[in-house]
Amino acid sequence: MDFLTAEALTALFGVIAIDLVLAGDNAIVIGLAAAGLPKEQRNRAILVGIIAATVLRIFFALITTTLLAITGLLLAGGILLLWVCWKMWRELRAGHEVEEHAATEALTGVDLNADGSVAAGVPRKTFGQAAWQIVVADVSMSLDNVLAVAGAAREHLWVLVFGLGLSVALMGLAATFIARLINRYRWIAYVGLLIILYVALHMIWEGWHDVGEQIGMMQPVAGQAVH
Repeated sequence: MDFLTAEALTALFGVIAIDLVLAGDNAIVIGLAAAGLPKEQRNRAILVGIIAATVLRIFFALITTTLLAITGLLLAGGILLLWVCWKMWRELRAGHEVEEHAATEALTGVDLNADGSVAAGVPRKTFGQAAWQIVVADVSMSLDNVLAVAGAAREHLWVLVFGLGLSVALMGLAATFIARLINRYRWIAYVGLLIILYVALHMIWEGWHDVGEQIGMMQPVAGQAVH
């Protein structure tokens, strides 16, 4: 099968790794926001977060692939992903164990650190505050996810479609499991970070060349206009 080339399979591996890491990261953000709610409201807030993340991923997927074809936006997307890498690196280095434990406990409803409570020690908030915090975070993280997947898939459309479908499925079905996995095995997050960094640099490199070519094409036209 022609579409199963080494380049396409490499892109597929990168997309899967990105989806796993960002789905877990998104789930932890949702769980942390929900941890500040009474126990009976947490599942409802988590459901709001997962639905919002799913809808936003589909929406951004519909517009991002078209936008990245515009000269200059591939470069801008790469720079945005580079900032995402910096943010992830700082979070991993900071090691917010208490917050991550609270988020994971809120997602699972299990007392993981055996302190006699589930998601305790987190500032209390209303359902509206938690829902707003979740949706705002989902907007940013869904855009990050779609940009990273689109950049990793490159010209392989089937990899892009598979990656976005997997992203939606992971958020809907396995986000809690992935969050627990990343919380336990931190090296998974670092592998994902390296892949996203590579994608960001690749997008910047290609975007810079696209901009350069566009400027080169415009110079003769500008010269003719002057004469």
